[in-house]
Amino acid sequence: MDKFDGRISSSGFESGDRIVIGDWLNSPLGTFTNVMWAQPDGKRVLLSPSEEHAEYVSQLYNFEEVNVVEVNVKRHRRGIDVTAGPLSVSYRWKRGLAFPLNRPRWFIATVENWFAGFLFGTKTHGLTCNGLREWYCIRGLSSLCSAEASQNGVDMGEMKPFEITACFGFSEPPKKPSSARVRSMIESQK
Repeated sequence: MDKFDGRISSSGFESGDRIVIGDWLNSPLGTFTNVMWAQPDGKRVLLSPSEEHAEYVSQLYNFEEVNVVEVNVKRHRRGIDVTAGPLSVSYRWKRGLAFPLNRPRWFIATVENWFAGFLFGTKTHGLTCNGLREWYCIRGLSSLCSAEASQNGVDMGEMKPFEITACFGFSEPPKKPSSARVRSMIESQK
């Protein structure tokens, strides 16, 4: 079982762009941050810090374009700033709800999956693009209080809910701009 501990933060923007930051502090690939970017025309782009990370992530999720770029990250108590290739993204979140108890995978796949779909329009269990089972154990959830993003210095406008799905994989980020502390558990590739 591959386990990734970190934070997934996401927001839509007036421009129609949808940006998901995966900030992983502990993983089989070490500490890393990547960006999944759904552009207004529907093109899905992965911005990854290395070939190794890009290969791993692009096998799990759907992208039309995969770019290895320099990724610079500044973490704050309740925020993150990321520069990745042409993108600069800054998210800040409110104090949120904590879910400190570990839940078994069967609970995440059934009860938690139902609540995630009902309340947030997302899933906590499913199959990756290459057929591996994945579970998201949510440790905490916060609403974003601000989100800024620009591409090559051009501002993407105000933060907005995800009005159109990004379709990176079996699960969508919550429609409302948010940041979740999470453990992702993925079956090891055979």
